[in-house]
Amino acid sequence: MEKIKKYWFLIGLVTVFASVFFDKTGLLSLIGVFLKKNHGPDFIIFIIFFLSGVILEIENLKQGIKDIKITFLTLFIIFIFSPIVALLLIKISPVETGIIIGIFLVAVMPTTLSSGVVMTQTAGGNMAHALFITVLANFISIVTIPFSLAILLSFLGKQTMVEFNQIAIIKKLCFLVLFPMLIGMNVKIIFKTIKNKIKQKIQITNQIFVILMIFIAGSGTKKIFFEKNEIIFKVLCMVILFHILLLCCAFLLSYIFKIKKGKRESLIFMGSQKTLPLSVILQLTLFPEYKTALLVCVMHHIIHLIIDGYIAVKLGHKLTILKND
Repeated sequence: MEKIKKYWFLIGLVTVFASVFFDKTGLLSLIGVFLKKNHGPDFIIFIIFFLSGVILEIENLKQGIKDIKITFLTLFIIFIFSPIVALLLIKISPVETGIIIGIFLVAVMPTTLSSGVVMTQTAGGNMAHALFITVLANFISIVTIPFSLAILLSFLGKQTMVEFNQIAIIKKLCFLVLFPMLIGMNVKIIFKTIKNKIKQKIQITNQIFVILMIFIAGSGTKKIFFEKNEIIFKVLCMVILFHILLLCCAFLLSYIFKIKKGKRESLIFMGSQKTLPLSVILQLTLFPEYKTALLVCVMHHIIHLIIDGYIAVKLGHKLTILKND
């Protein structure tokens, strides 16, 4: 029972994803498609960032600012190394356009809103610094996503060139990320202090909304899942390799720059993890015809939660042993 409570979010993701795919009536898919067509994803993203702003602790952010070196290294992985890895992967392993767009979308995303912070804490790392990186990376991504994505897509070639309005995307991200988070932060200022129990409930609510986003995403990829079984294995290999390479970079940088235990955890988890809701909303907005891209985003999120969850527990266990010795 304790394990179920601990991993309820991951269990919820897999359960909802599987329920949509193996629902023979097709009712769940119809509900998901209805939500997608009626601005469901936009509403979910807005609420997620609003609630994130409400529970944001400004004092923790101030503490996190102190680790400048680790912050720059983490941002390097998120915004520079990650797109380069994505580009190299599609060069050495040619795959269909949908998978390529999916990998590109994942690559340009900022770090996760909650899971990375939680895993940093579980592994014995600096939670305040992880939180600071989360906020900073998500704000920076408003500007970087349109341009990084445009650069990556330019490598697709003229035959499969995908164009989009960069300014329109910046405006959309401002409305869905910056605006709701600032509103949430102002709500927090008005109420001054929010009890831990309420914060926990808000965090759980946020995670439920992420699961709902998975539900909508799964509804749009069900047809591909059954019609193109061979793609699933390719996607799985790509997302696993992509995430492992980001983790390797994080561990290597922590070794090169001699970042010790207690500080390296935020670099490892915040640098390698990618947020799901933003990638889903951009796929639905920019590339609705490439449904395989949506499958890549969803599968990557599930895979990186499994891998990082295991690493976090292992690092945390080692730290406990060292403290007891």
